Amino acid sequence: MDTELIIKNLHTIASVPDIQIKEYLSNSQIKCIAKKEYFIREGEIPSTFAFVIKGLFRYYYINEKGVEFTKGFFPEQSFISSYSAMIQNRESYFTVEALEDSEILTTSYSSWKRLLEQDACWKNLLIALLEKGYCVKESREREFLLFDAETRYKTFLSTYPLLEKRIPQHMIASYLGITPVALSRTRKKMGIINPG
Repeated sequence: MDTELIIKNLHTIASVPDIQIKEYLSNSQIKCIAKKEYFIREGEIPSTFAFVIKGLFRYYYINEKGVEFTKGFFPEQSFISSYSAMIQNRESYFTVEALEDSEILTTSYSSWKRLLEQDACWKNLLIALLEKGYCVKESREREFLLFDAETRYKTFLSTYPLLEKRIPQHMIASYLGITPVALSRTRKKMGIINPG
């Protein structure tokens, strides 16, 4: 496990003392998840969250007709969870799927609660993560209310500049709220060659 990477990442989010990070690591486990496997399934009550050491995940919803709606993508150095479901001890509304063979550091919610009670630095980290999530949610709402498909695609490319080649086009279309055909037309209009 690359503990230095994890320590560096936590330091960029909030001021967490190294001794607290070691406590967090001692209460966490490394887990490998193969491509197309799930960290959380819709309908499950989650009891853990994870830090992505290597790999890529997406969150998605499925409607009653089986149509998928991608909520977001989470590469290395991201935290993944169904946090509201975990803290409310209820079923997750969405699925968290690995898009690549991935390695994650998992932590139980009970261990996390102990850390929160142990040192205020963890509350500061949680606030920073929640604020980041809120900003992402607000930005996404604005995109869907005000922007056309091309502008949403350009925003995706600037938000995830290194991910486009790692994500299937139909999932990008799902994230943008358009069909794969509409995404293909948008890419053509922008002079981007569609994958063969």
